[in-house]
This record gives sequence, C-alpha cells and structure tokens, in this order.
Amino acid sequence: MGEFWDIYTANRVKTGRVMERGSLFKQGDYHLVVHICLFNDRGEMLIQQRQAEKAGWPGLWDVTVGGSALAGETAQQAAMRELKEELGLSLDLTGVRPHFTINFGEGFDDTFLVTVPYLVDLESLVLQEE
Repeated sequence: MGEFWDIYTANRVKTGRVMERGSLFKQGDYHLVVHICLFNDRGEMLIQQRQAEKAGWPGLWDVTVGGSALAGETAQQAAMRELKEELGLSLDLTGVRPHFTINFGEGFDDTFLVTVPYLVDLESLVLQEE
C-alpha cells in the first residue's frame, strides 16, 4: 500500500482530500513536510548524508531527519515518526511548535530545532536503510 498525504490549500487549510506519494500535484494543492535538526548540549547538530541513489539531492549532506507528513498526522506526529523511523529515537514533540516554516512550490516545510539535554550515543542509533 502506498503512502498518502493530506492536501492543503495555500493558506494551510486541509481540503479533506488526500494524494498518493508520486502522484502529480494539481495546481493549488500543497502538502506538509517536516525536518528535525537534532542538537546535543554542545550545540553540535547531527547530520546525515543522503543515499547516492536518491532522486533529490543524491549524496549531499542533510539535516538530521525529514520527510512528508502522512495523511492524518500533525507536524509534531510526523516529526516523531520520522525520528523513530530514521534513527530509532523516541522523543515527545507533542505541543512543540516548529521554529520556522519554509513555503515551497508544493507545500509547507515545518522545521523543528531540538536540543537533547544529553549527548546522543551515536552507536545506539538505528539508521534507516534506504
């Protein structure tokens, strides 16, 4: 089964419609994307290198984690799911507002800047296979 996204208006109002990942966007349709920049208590950000086979920005360095919100998810829920999927890390972002939003051609990108009050043991992270 495919991945489905909620469709929003330009004013970020849900339309009640969904689209499947990979489908073409209709004019005036937008979706929600999230990114999480994870910092340790020394101000260092965990970054990742994108797979060479990725369609977008292959082999380039990227923020800690990110991805599209699935249908029915809030930005916070999507961010928590992405952290769990990509790093095996469980953080509660309920009620946390994104630090900024970037509007792009097909949606809204909510970015969370999260400082973990303890140093994440890199050896304990479970990286997602691409």
